[in-house]
Amino acid sequence: MSVQERLIKPAHLIDMDDIIREGNPTLREVAEEVTLPLSDEDIILGEKMLQFLKNSQDPVMAEKLGLRGGVGLAAPQLDIKKRIIAVLVPNPEDAEGNPPTEAYSIQEIMYNPKIVAHSVQNAALADGEGCLSVDRPVEGYVIRHSRVTVEYFDKNGQAQKIKLKGYNSIVVQHEIDHINGVMFYDRINIAEPFKVEDGLILLD
Repeated sequence: MSVQERLIKPAHLIDMDDIIREGNPTLREVAEEVTLPLSDEDIILGEKMLQFLKNSQDPVMAEKLGLRGGVGLAAPQLDIKKRIIAVLVPNPEDAEGNPPTEAYSIQEIMYNPKIVAHSVQNAALADGEGCLSVDRPVEGYVIRHSRVTVEYFDKNGQAQKIKLKGYNSIVVQHEIDHINGVMFYDRINIAEPFKVEDGLILLD
């Protein structure tokens, strides 16, 4: 049974044991494009990846399954060399603590995503980035484009084009890096991890 066949079994919920960690060669390989029309197996895998993110953000499910919270997951992190990513970024509560009108600022499964345009200006998260495949803190600014335009296919096989900025842009770039064999710390300036170059936007 392949890894994917095991993960898409109806009873299986993806958990931390399914996620490979740094040092595994799959994380350094360029993943292969998925064929269109999408197979049922690839559609189910995408759904399972998104469900993992939902579970990881749900305090009850996260504790029950022992999950670290995540906003993105790429198929190579599950040891599946395919260009599939899932992203789920919740909207914050308002100042009074009321839930947002829209639960998520982005909720998407992307097949064969690619960045087709990006800003000259760069951005980084002020607190740095983390990764479900990295079990240690890595200090430093992860330099990325502040805005990107991404083309991808959705689970219905429809071509989509989306413009992203801010945190959503960072999350999607992090996951697209995974399908290209790039880890987030590859984008940190080793000599000066907290160097702020001209025009760099730091996002809280």
